[in-house]
Amino acid sequence: MLVPLVLLLLGALAAVAAPRLVSRAHWSEREPIVALWVWQCVVAAVLLSFALSMTFSAAAAWQLVRGHVFAPAPQGVMEAYALGTEGPWAAGLAVVLACGGLWSLAMLTREVRIARAQRRRRRQELLVRAPLMPGEQTEGERLVVLEGARPGAWWLPGATPQLVITTAALRRLKGRQIDAVLAHEQGHARARHDWLLHTSGALANGFPQVPVFAAFRDEMHRLVELAADDVASKRFGRLTIALALVELNEERGVFGPCPPQHDHVPQRVHRLLAATPRLAPFRRLQLTAAAALVPVVPVLVAFVPALRALG
Repeated sequence: MLVPLVLLLLGALAAVAAPRLVSRAHWSEREPIVALWVWQCVVAAVLLSFALSMTFSAAAAWQLVRGHVFAPAPQGVMEAYALGTEGPWAAGLAVVLACGGLWSLAMLTREVRIARAQRRRRRQELLVRAPLMPGEQTEGERLVVLEGARPGAWWLPGATPQLVITTAALRRLKGRQIDAVLAHEQGHARARHDWLLHTSGALANGFPQVPVFAAFRDEMHRLVELAADDVASKRFGRLTIALALVELNEERGVFGPCPPQHDHVPQRVHRLLAATPRLAPFRRLQLTAAAALVPVVPVLVAFVPALRALG
């Protein structure tokens, strides 16, 4: 039975080639939300390929697993997969892929636990620096203003997201720039970008040699900021959020001759000022639908023998 090997090869090929293909897309900065969806579909296809390969390898190696996997299948489907004719490689492949799945789950659990611990610590620090007023409730979004010499604004994710802004930022930002910055942070909170960052970080840390997971993490950090910029610019205009970014980051030296490595603020400002038009709605729909079909490919490969048997 070649289905597990084909699925494994398909997942490996996608893991290597997908980062190059998706990163070349000229439209990703124009449509960051669509790009986020495309990346999620690609990673889902890779993980699904490996998961299906593990399932069929285990079914080929062990009768007990085979009985559970093919229990609801019509008669003749299991015979179409020619199970039981493989060598010892089926059991080894199943064990290796199962270990990879358990490792991924462990890394995701570790990432979430670390994030929760950091979030609790930062919330406690906020309560110390900005305690609740008598009668003030903690439910719902809470805007916290901190005394600080450096301009900054950020959000703390969680069941009750908190928006934080420093007094230096309030002094530097003018007019609607404050509202634009808060809208940017609210865009992060409402889209739950923290889950994307945790998932991509867990995969990249767990499998640092897999190109698609490293690229997934880097692109998530970049694209969530672009998506939040677009949320704010829809309400307050591109120029307003671009000027706000300059005011908040000018003292950090990101606009100098030697900006910090991996800092995307200059590119974000340039993108907002360039005001490149979005893709046509039909084109966005095409890209969204095409990306949704990517995870379907390994499913079709897995069911080819069954479909032939039923046909």
